[in-house]
Amino acid sequence: MSTPAPATLDEDVTGTGRIVGVLAFAGITVALMQTLIIPIVPQLPTLVNASAANTAWAITATLLAGAVAVPVTGRLGDMFGKRRLLLVSLALLVAGSVVGALATSLIPLIIGRALQGLAAGVIPLGISIMRDVLPSRKLPGSIALMSASLGVGGALGLPAAAVIAEYASWHFLFWTAAALGLIVTALVVAVIPESDARTGGAFDFGGAATLSVALVTLLLGISKGSDWGWTSARTLGLLVVAVVAFAAWVTWELRSPQPLVDLRVSMRRQVLFTNAASIMLGFAMFALSLVLPQILQLPAATGVGLGKSVLVAGLVMAPSGLVMMAVAPLSSRITTTRGPKTTLMAGAGVVAVGYLAGIVLMGAVWQLVVVSLIIGAGIGLAYGAMPALIMSAVPATETAAANSFNTLMRSLGTSFASAVAGVILASMTVTLGSAQVPTQNAFRVVMAVAAGAAVLSVLLASFLPAHGRTDDAASDVVGGPVDAHGVRPVQPVD
Repeated sequence: MSTPAPATLDEDVTGTGRIVGVLAFAGITVALMQTLIIPIVPQLPTLVNASAANTAWAITATLLAGAVAVPVTGRLGDMFGKRRLLLVSLALLVAGSVVGALATSLIPLIIGRALQGLAAGVIPLGISIMRDVLPSRKLPGSIALMSASLGVGGALGLPAAAVIAEYASWHFLFWTAAALGLIVTALVVAVIPESDARTGGAFDFGGAATLSVALVTLLLGISKGSDWGWTSARTLGLLVVAVVAFAAWVTWELRSPQPLVDLRVSMRRQVLFTNAASIMLGFAMFALSLVLPQILQLPAATGVGLGKSVLVAGLVMAPSGLVMMAVAPLSSRITTTRGPKTTLMAGAGVVAVGYLAGIVLMGAVWQLVVVSLIIGAGIGLAYGAMPALIMSAVPATETAAANSFNTLMRSLGTSFASAVAGVILASMTVTLGSAQVPTQNAFRVVMAVAAGAAVLSVLLASFLPAHGRTDDAASDVVGGPVDAHGVRPVQPVD
């Protein structure tokens, strides 16, 4: 069984463009779910008649469901077809959006948000489909665009959701999401072909169960640690369970003949250091979403806030998403000429520069726009390189699982950023009336930490193999060198 790129696609630029456009649109739609309810979070307790602590589960549920879904859908996509799992993921997004639109109380809302989170595997599945069906010369730019869709959707979603929430019922947010999901589903059915690259075999239920327990307990402990107390029995208990579950998962995977994630491949130098750099970049990307909206929306009386609305905050963040898409061709060009390692290091370096600039540029809206643009450009460069690095070091039949695991590493980075920034902002405060608000130095410390994470990503990426060659172990697994674009051609699979 083999998966050569169809000859017609190599010659038909329009057909290639349609595939890339539809998959990027799918990625943006799924990424929109991250910021869908952010504008209504302060009103949720009143809207669904629940406490603020309980309504926070509407966000946490999406995070947990996505963490579990990403590695599982990736493996199932390799086994049964990536297009098929892409459609399943989109169906879950539509179902979750409808449930959320019909919700009048907290439990249905949480269920709907969890179903939306189960669609998180769409972006790595889309990247893997591109490897299977596009000509190799089109891959770098297409992958960069698809990778950028994660940031684009998150950045554009906030102002769009703010406008909808301000001028319509909050249920309309979910109806809009459902409509987008249906449109994307129809486009995928009409445009996206299924590839023949399959692993076959049995699904690793033991690996899926132990990894799910590990991820849920880790992320739950991190996301709720500030509310429950970092030294509380509940938080520490969850983190201990996470460590034990991760150990059990590693043991299981190393013994499994058909593991959920091939850890032996994941320990190859190129995959290992790319995933480690991804955690740091995920941390750096999410720190921007934590700092800028707060600076913009805090009252001017704090001495640090600019007193702007949620809509203005969203509009300030939106250009970062647009610049991520705009730099996709540049990311592709650097990857083609210098290799994805160079692209990743350059992007992470730009992110570090952006945060260092942010330490001094936070006194006006235009300054925050500049900071957002610099960081967005760096993220766009770096995110386009990571899938190319992963796919040049894994077999074609494990592309979806490997890309999904890399996406999971980025998500873990965002979770760590939320926890670390939360601790910093909560510990460096001043009193304003009856409330405690972060100081200007608190935001500066968060930006400095994010800059440090980006610099660490550069250092980790420096250990990657140079352009045009792979480590011997990776060659043994995959067979054959990478092409001129830093992507290993799809090989026949017995």
